[in-house]
Amino acid sequence: MTTSTAEPTTSSTTPLIDVGLLILRIGIGGAMLHAGLLKVFSFEATAGFMEAGGWTPSTFAALMVTATELLGGIGLLLGVLTPLAACAVIAAMIDAWAVNVSAAEVWADPFNAPFLIAVGGTALLFAGAGAYSVDARLFGRTVWSARIAIGLLIVAIAAALFTWVLLNGTNPIHFDAPTS
Repeated sequence: MTTSTAEPTTSSTTPLIDVGLLILRIGIGGAMLHAGLLKVFSFEATAGFMEAGGWTPSTFAALMVTATELLGGIGLLLGVLTPLAACAVIAAMIDAWAVNVSAAEVWADPFNAPFLIAVGGTALLFAGAGAYSVDARLFGRTVWSARIAIGLLIVAIAAALFTWVLLNGTNPIHFDAPTS
């Protein structure tokens, strides 16, 4: 009977699972990269949108979301430092989801694109990047430890809440339509 206290650095995934993780990374990372590039090429409009939504300072908020979407998207696409990229994507998408649901009853459209992207990012945070990733090639890792995944999920949620409260100052979750 042999036991090991060392945590494995690679998973025992099959090529099909690795292809599935690659497809998920391309989908989630591509969506985030696209969103970030749209903000880069229309930064004034992004800052204006942030200002109209009550984000202050709006230019700083626009810069934060643009950088997060770009870097998180690139990280997931390539599978580079996947846990950190997924953390960034989850935090950004929690706030994007809150923006969408804050304009109406929370249950009017709860399963929109930001929600689904956050779920996909969370899946990648826990499942890893797979064998077809920079993480696997450079670090010999396809999966990171459960402690890292859980810790970064907590960081993502805390960052989203902190950002929302600090830069927006409102409660996005309500069960009745806003009266304004």
